[in-house]
Amino acid sequence: MKKKLIAIAAAALMVVALAGCSSSSSSSASASASASASASAATEMKLVTPGTITVGTSPDYPPFENLEGNDIVGFEVDLVNAVAGKLGVKVEYKAMNFDSIIAAVEAGTQIDLGMSGFTITPERAKTIDFTTSFYTDDLGIATMNNGAFTSEDALAADGVRIAVQSGTTGESAMKENYPKAEVTSYTSSNDIFAALSAGKADAACTNISVVNAMLTESYNDCSVIKKISSGEDYGLVVAKGNPVLTQKINAALADLEKDGTIANLLAKWNL
Repeated sequence: MKKKLIAIAAAALMVVALAGCSSSSSSSASASASASASASAATEMKLVTPGTITVGTSPDYPPFENLEGNDIVGFEVDLVNAVAGKLGVKVEYKAMNFDSIIAAVEAGTQIDLGMSGFTITPERAKTIDFTTSFYTDDLGIATMNNGAFTSEDALAADGVRIAVQSGTTGESAMKENYPKAEVTSYTSSNDIFAALSAGKADAACTNISVVNAMLTESYNDCSVIKKISSGEDYGLVVAKGNPVLTQKINAALADLEKDGTIANLLAKWNL
């Protein structure tokens, strides 16, 4: 009888041991799967559309981005296309007002990336991340050749009307440096030069590369009367909650700098 009881007890212990092994194995597998998922998430880019980087841009900023027919072209367009090639993804561009792009990047529901000659500033960096810089620009002020304001000194007069693009560094610079001026903000750089040409503004201010492109392409009756050496570094805009995308773009930019692609694109667009 004792032998029978001992045998039963031994069998019961074996069942408990096997159950313990099964539970331990299941827990281990679960932990491994969880760790694997976490590792995968830590190396994956967050994209609105899988396999495609959706880019918000204001296509009125030649030579960086501008409309030619229905196509958005420019230095930054070529640059982002090259970055996408390095990352193995497609690109979709969405035209937006400049001053709405950062908020759209933050929201993360419409676009993954902001691209429109964005100057890297501490204020902007409080809410979004920037990639490494790929271009440095200054500000320029243009006036009509036959206008009343054809010298830098004239800009200090009371009531001089300066057209700027809303949300830009040019807007803040004009308000700071010309307190007596009437600074009017417009939606696009096209609008500020249209206002200047139509006599609604006495001067137009934006980044000097854009001023030069505008004067060459459309407004040869205007001239640059002042260049402000602001040393503005351009970067692409990424949401703070998408650090992997920022890291991968930075790595691609470093490769494109090293292999000469960026230098070639700068030359192509006369920058």
